[in-house]
Amino acid sequence: MIRRMVFLALVVCATFPMTAQMSDALMGLWSSESHFGPQLHGELRIVRKGTQWTATLAGATTAFSARGDQIRFAFGKHGEFRGRIDASGITGFWLQPQGVTAAAPSSSGASQAFASPVVLRRTASGVWRGNIHPLEERFTLYLKIFANPDGSMIGAFRNPEQGSNGGAMQFKVARDGDVVLFSGGETRLAAKLVGDRLQMFWPEMNRVIELTRRRPAEAAGFFPRAPGEKYIYRKPPSLGDGWATARAADTGMDEAVLTKLIQRLIDADPSIRRAALMHSILVAHKGKLVLEEYFFGFDRNEPHDLRSAGKTFSSVMLGAVMREGIRISPETPIYSLLAAKGPFANPDPRKAQITLAHVMTHTSGLACDDNDPASPGNEGTMQTQTQQPDWWKYTLDLPVAHDPGSRYAYCSANINLAGAALTTATKTWLPELFERTVARPLHFGPHYWNLMPTGEGYLGGGAYLLPRDLLKVGQTYLDGGVWHGHRIVDKSWIAASTAPHTHISPATTGIDPNDFGNFYGEGDDGYAWHLSDLKSGDRSYRCYAATGNGGQLLIVVPEADLAVVFTAGNYGQGGIWGKFKDQIVPNDIIAAIRR
Repeated sequence: MIRRMVFLALVVCATFPMTAQMSDALMGLWSSESHFGPQLHGELRIVRKGTQWTATLAGATTAFSARGDQIRFAFGKHGEFRGRIDASGITGFWLQPQGVTAAAPSSSGASQAFASPVVLRRTASGVWRGNIHPLEERFTLYLKIFANPDGSMIGAFRNPEQGSNGGAMQFKVARDGDVVLFSGGETRLAAKLVGDRLQMFWPEMNRVIELTRRRPAEAAGFFPRAPGEKYIYRKPPSLGDGWATARAADTGMDEAVLTKLIQRLIDADPSIRRAALMHSILVAHKGKLVLEEYFFGFDRNEPHDLRSAGKTFSSVMLGAVMREGIRISPETPIYSLLAAKGPFANPDPRKAQITLAHVMTHTSGLACDDNDPASPGNEGTMQTQTQQPDWWKYTLDLPVAHDPGSRYAYCSANINLAGAALTTATKTWLPELFERTVARPLHFGPHYWNLMPTGEGYLGGGAYLLPRDLLKVGQTYLDGGVWHGHRIVDKSWIAASTAPHTHISPATTGIDPNDFGNFYGEGDDGYAWHLSDLKSGDRSYRCYAATGNGGQLLIVVPEADLAVVFTAGNYGQGGIWGKFKDQIVPNDIIAAIRR
């Protein structure tokens, strides 16, 4: 707190004079890199001697007892393992605790714990070994200071991991001696120049950081690619992950059109006020992966935060368990299924009418609106309150604001209730259910499912996946629910879940038509899929999409036999990332299809 007050004291209202010599000392690229762990990672070794069990990881050791084939143990507050012994070894999950970067309000998921699958192989009698690869916690902040045409100084902060930009895409920069002031609208930040370093309190990290100068070659995460790079199209590599790859030309796409698109993305200036901070773009056409490109330091081996695109897995898992014969469907009443969570606050007879379909189409009628900070069910309100750690119970206790099915209000807590329904109906922990029904049959690589404070899986968004794996879901749906001969969902469920079930308009949201565009675009929702039409040339193509804040998109265009994935860091900037689907897909990708 003292450090924060010191740096806030540097903020003054006056505009500081800046000489040419002063500005030269600030111009250019700056960067700060912080790594926070996690502390425990590497080889996990489990040893059994008689009835005694021990586990060792990164120098930490814990003793535990097994219950039949079930194993659970923890290394204090630094992590936990839960799994079971089978003939091939030990399969389970590593539970990574909440990280220290949780203070960043823009980092959905970062404030939660994560579960990731782990396999340990028997290497000797009573000895099992496997590797723990938790999500790495790092925070890289870039600052570019440059001159406007009028000679004034402009600063742009960029953070590839969480999209933390200080509250504005550009700041006016002023200096008085060793004090540097950044002004962006109503936002004020201050730094102190200490030798060749800039020290400043970064509010979204709640700590003082130190930036030092960087050459462009040392700032891979600031630029889309190395400045001046000339792009040459290449076929995506075959990695043994289930993807068949091909040159775009082999599936009837114009590689010159795709090359022009990627070159445009590479040449984009990341410091402009409305910069498109795209992290990846992947295209599957006619069942083949034909384009796979990454930017801003990201690569194919790094799982990406899906934000609300992860909500769509509620629909995929529901279709999968219905196919298994589990007694659950869109018509299932939520409150009767989850009666064990009762009694419920704010009793209302309309709660008995709320179905799984309602929560998956954001029409439950509960007082829950992510676009309204005053709404008691707002995701931020739910996740920051501490009185009720069970977010399923928190949501079920909300008052009813509208008749179920009568009003659309985007609500992450609603979709999270689908996780409660799936967990209860299948009697399976949500990360384990996802692993069994989706991740394992689709040959997913490393992935991380975020957890509620109770340890149950959260289905409101925030899971981390490889972009290549997310694209597999789109291809599976294009192929009628089958991936490499393994049926994930029935073809009939694809049709039902991607059909329009609710319309989004000023009338259905209750928002004034003059304000509606600030919150939504008019269209339809299926069961956790967003539906729209894409205009390309003189044709219109129906598509359905999983979408997440910042530009996390899975877009499926059945008429074009096309699936596209984007990941990006334009958090809170729907006007920018919305163009990925509405402009890039029809104008550059569909337009490249020749046959």
